[in-house]
Amino acid sequence: MQRSAGLLLYRTGDTGVEVLLGHMGGPFWARKDAGAWTVPKGEHGPDEDPHAAALREFGEEMGQPPPDGPDLPLGTVQQRGGKSVTVWARAGDLDVATVVSNTFELEWPPRSGRRQSFPELDRARWLPLAQARTLVVTAQAELLDRLAAALGTT
Repeated sequence: MQRSAGLLLYRTGDTGVEVLLGHMGGPFWARKDAGAWTVPKGEHGPDEDPHAAALREFGEEMGQPPPDGPDLPLGTVQQRGGKSVTVWARAGDLDVATVVSNTFELEWPPRSGRRQSFPELDRARWLPLAQARTLVVTAQAELLDRLAAALGTT
């Protein structure tokens, strides 16, 4: 089974709680919006500490370490493809204009023999919880609900 771990930054603004999500990079997601946003996360092995992996992956996908602060465990969800995703939330701020994600290679166009590099996340955005629920990968909406419950908001 594939395991991922991630860190969900949140802040409270004029519109209430906002979360930092990333839009998945690559040609498959380029023209998609709903279901194409994700908590910054990445895979880890069975022997790696998931929390350490969450912090590492945040740094790789956002191009900078997360702001300091205590973490709130949001638990694990199972995505449609079978991957389990364990996430922590942390209050903090980050300028999305400074986000530079790591990249992956893919044969594109398919069967062309050409390999191209694409960012893991092609952009990041602060989104109010209600809007984030409509854009995030379906299974990850549960994590947003858990954050809202923990913070006593909707």
